[in-house]
Amino acid sequence: MGSEALPPDVGMLDELRRRMAAVPGRGESATGHIPREQQLRRDLLPVPPPLADLLPDGGLPKGAVVAYTGAHSLLTGLLAAVTGNGGHAAVVGLPRLGLLAAAEMGAQLSRLAVIADPGPDPAEVAAVLLDGLDLVVLGLGGLAVPPARCRVLAARARNRGATLVVAGEWANPTLRLDSRVTGYRGLGPGRGRLRSVCLDVRVSAKAGQTRHGRMDLCARVGRTEWLTRENVSGATEVTPLREAVS
Repeated sequence: MGSEALPPDVGMLDELRRRMAAVPGRGESATGHIPREQQLRRDLLPVPPPLADLLPDGGLPKGAVVAYTGAHSLLTGLLAAVTGNGGHAAVVGLPRLGLLAAAEMGAQLSRLAVIADPGPDPAEVAAVLLDGLDLVVLGLGGLAVPPARCRVLAARARNRGATLVVAGEWANPTLRLDSRVTGYRGLGPGRGRLRSVCLDVRVSAKAGQTRHGRMDLCARVGRTEWLTRENVSGATEVTPLREAVS
């Protein structure tokens, strides 16, 4: 499949459908449907380890819809975790999402499709991609999707056993996930070398209490690691975001 950007021309949807049918291990199974009444598959997509501790099942349920707000770092981590573990994924309508950062987190870019400019209807592009991929990350760019259409796409994700993560407003998602950059390690006011980015993450499910955790995205030689805040080595203090940029 590859990580090449696809143009938003009139033939793009037909080309995407052709490619989805050819994805190994997904194209054939995508033709089968799960009854609407059947609950979400308990199969899970892998996620960065600190996030797994916050999710009710330890991963993203296949067939779920996740409404996401906040830093792009965690979206990149989701794409890296899925493709790095042999899955196929796509990112739609998020042209600023960094492929280099994904690769440093362990992503296999040959398993990642990028549709930076999906045209006026990014939700339709995402709907096609759900037929053949394990994870689709959709950026709405401020567009509103009517609740009735949200239900249609949620049913498609459930039927295909694919997970849809929406960066934007979405009606009645399975999970709500929010991440905020709260500080840095290694940076002082106007100086220093960035060693890690500190994130606060909140997970809300339809049932159960909201879970909250803190994690760091730590730079190593040629790679990036996700660690829970308590497991970050070294005594360097966290610089709050407002001080690091002042």
